[in-house]
Amino acid sequence: MNAHVQFPSTSGALSAPSRRQEIENGVAKACSRIAPLWPLKHFVAVNPFLGFADQPFAATAAALRRVAKIDMLAPRQFYRAAIASGVIDDAALAEALARAPQDIDRPADVAALKRAVAEDPVKNSRPPAAVSTVAEILDALADGDRQASLVGFMIEEISKWCAAYFDEGQASWRMPQRALAPYAAWRRTARFDLSAEAMGVANFRKTVLSLPEDPVETIQAVVEKLRIPPRAVEDYLLRTLLDIGGWAAYARYLVWNSELKGEPNDTLVQLLAIRVAYGYGLFKARTDMAFHSAWARAMTEAVSTPLDHRLNGDPDLAVDLILQDAYEIAFQKKFYARLSSRREARLDAPRPALQAAFCIDVRSEVFRRALETVWPQAQTVGFAGFFGFPIEYVPIGHLRGGAQCPVLLKPAFTICEAVEAVSPAQERRILDLRLLRRRAAKAWKAFKLSAVSSFAFVETVGLSYAVKIVSDSFGLTRPAPDPNLDGLDPRVLARVGPRLDPRVVGERTTGLDAAQRLAMAEAVLTAMSMTDGFSRLVLLAGHGSTTVNNPHASGLDCGACGGHTGEANARVAAGVLNDPGVRAGLRGKGVFVPEDTWFLAALHDTTTDEVKILDEAAAPASYRDDIARLKERLAAAAALARLERAALLGVEKGPATRRKIVARSRDWSQVRPEWGLAGNAAFIAAPRARTAGLDLAGRAFLHSYDAAKDEDGKVLELIMTAPMVVASWINLQYFGSTTNNRVFGSGNKTLHNVVGQLGVLEGNGGDLRTGLPLQSVHDGKRFVHEPLRLNVFIEAPEAAMEAVLQKHGNVRALVENGWLHLNALHADGRIRRFHALGDWRDVAAGRQAA
Repeated sequence: MNAHVQFPSTSGALSAPSRRQEIENGVAKACSRIAPLWPLKHFVAVNPFLGFADQPFAATAAALRRVAKIDMLAPRQFYRAAIASGVIDDAALAEALARAPQDIDRPADVAALKRAVAEDPVKNSRPPAAVSTVAEILDALADGDRQASLVGFMIEEISKWCAAYFDEGQASWRMPQRALAPYAAWRRTARFDLSAEAMGVANFRKTVLSLPEDPVETIQAVVEKLRIPPRAVEDYLLRTLLDIGGWAAYARYLVWNSELKGEPNDTLVQLLAIRVAYGYGLFKARTDMAFHSAWARAMTEAVSTPLDHRLNGDPDLAVDLILQDAYEIAFQKKFYARLSSRREARLDAPRPALQAAFCIDVRSEVFRRALETVWPQAQTVGFAGFFGFPIEYVPIGHLRGGAQCPVLLKPAFTICEAVEAVSPAQERRILDLRLLRRRAAKAWKAFKLSAVSSFAFVETVGLSYAVKIVSDSFGLTRPAPDPNLDGLDPRVLARVGPRLDPRVVGERTTGLDAAQRLAMAEAVLTAMSMTDGFSRLVLLAGHGSTTVNNPHASGLDCGACGGHTGEANARVAAGVLNDPGVRAGLRGKGVFVPEDTWFLAALHDTTTDEVKILDEAAAPASYRDDIARLKERLAAAAALARLERAALLGVEKGPATRRKIVARSRDWSQVRPEWGLAGNAAFIAAPRARTAGLDLAGRAFLHSYDAAKDEDGKVLELIMTAPMVVASWINLQYFGSTTNNRVFGSGNKTLHNVVGQLGVLEGNGGDLRTGLPLQSVHDGKRFVHEPLRLNVFIEAPEAAMEAVLQKHGNVRALVENGWLHLNALHADGRIRRFHALGDWRDVAAGRQAA
């Protein structure tokens, strides 16, 4: 290295163990900032800012700009258009300005704020990133020659390696080094990989192989060799992870799953070592003065102390944050007015004709309102769609299943699918047939895709697929078969269901014993505030989505069921609650379920709004007329719900509405079979009487909660620590995918290619993409989702909510750091907003309805 280049001082006289500990702390902090990415088979919404929840929303916006030049707010023109259209008025701007901290560089008044809004931020005026990467410096020295981008090349190479290493069965030929830990496997591969040297990176293999074999030691060695200032180490490591943010997020998911099981997992640390080593290989390849002078300057600039709480002296960021607040204030005033207009009615009503429990998912709000319209004597209930049963559900013929519960939880029970009323020998024959069909399908697929036989396949039978292609294209047939029909004779399918009885399968105990069933039943009914007043029929409706040719299909299923449909949970819950032994046990605990009450499982298809009754044949014959009437009312509600959704889908209302919506669910070219949870903006935990009759436009998560039945506050604690947090995850994923889809979303879904059966690439390379496709939040002309932080409304004593916040630091951080807005509903219609512990203030409602 040239002797005239001066670097800032590093950590000095620290001992070797102290340096190791310092690096481990920096690594742990950087890795903790990465949010997990669930694979496609159970893709669920994740808060992309999860790792920053311990600091304020505004400080996170500043930190992401400082560390990686990432914007987490909408572009300035978005807010400018909202002001021009009247969505944001002067009153909202004034209130947002008044809320802004006094110690930041901000406009003096509304007039000054509006002058700032009229101008786009000056390009390159923001402070430089806290610490640069080697590849970034090299790209800058390339003077804009993007064909020679080493950032892009490095990301591409690491991404290709990750795709091969983490592959879950898509590749025909598997990487032979997969048995090794990631960093060791990458080093083994690097011995033979000439790609970097072909790009002009001299001695790349020799350089990376000269680094230690231990991943943490490698990170420490590179930090020291690059002369990263101590206070910039965490920023540097986070910045390098963000370069491969998609694969880092998948590695974080693997770590998350291991943590749920109490097992160690350093996959993300290993991936960080790969990325750091790659950067060092680029560094060592350059010996010229221009590069080393630029690197020395970058390290000198990295010494500056972060000022995230002061927004790093960035007036443009201060303006954008004020505009975001104003945008949310304008929405809140309208929503406050809508909720305040409704007074809760506590009337002694006769026995309801039906009680129907739906998931709190915002799509259920539309159907619940439709059902209550066509059947006023029915009551609907909102509860997390896994119905309180955290199970692993193993489909028939499988050894392992998927977690049918929120990803915050670990499955507590394993339930196996089985064929009812057959002998073990008959069940074995059915299983053997199913496995045979699977193996035949797998062999046929391998033949079609192999390197040699694929050509013979196309030449020989390619034209025979013409009829199938035409029928699929016109929506006459399904491009893919229903997975529920996998190898089962349709005559047998009706007899397949969850086996609840305890038994040992291999090394695992499956099913539920009598004590577990009783405990779960009591917990579920208490959590739903459903401990009396039962109707003759109680419907438990899980939900799922119908779509084809959609890698993110599981993201449209039930997030509370771990990215699966809610069918299994609804059937298990109904089976337990119909158990005579459970009923007797409940009476001993003061919960009296009438003898003539029958729990019925169902599945709500959120794409078509069809509701399918499950296990109908198991119901006693005396319920035949009740179920027939239920089907009629569900069909009428579905028709009403479809009419409401049709406008947003661009489907013409009329006699053909149902046919067109069903066709969308079968159309392999349809990029928007439904809108999912787009538009979500509120979470309401209160008796249904608080919101019944209000048109919430499918924008609210509705959780039933009666504080009068929750004397010890346990149900409130459960709601605030689980459903509310999950709703916030969903809300913030939609927020990030809307404000900056390039970073927090997955881009254009028409360009997606599935990689490793894990995730998608946009195009044929680059990093693994996270978040939602652009088409999930944008209709081609405008954003359908509004980037609003979740507005939470709970009808409960303020002191009880504060007790939950004080007990659970992660929930308190979400509220106090501004990741969601917490409000208390009062019986007299007042709404009071949380500002700090002991500080709740009445809100002012606007005149216009939301």
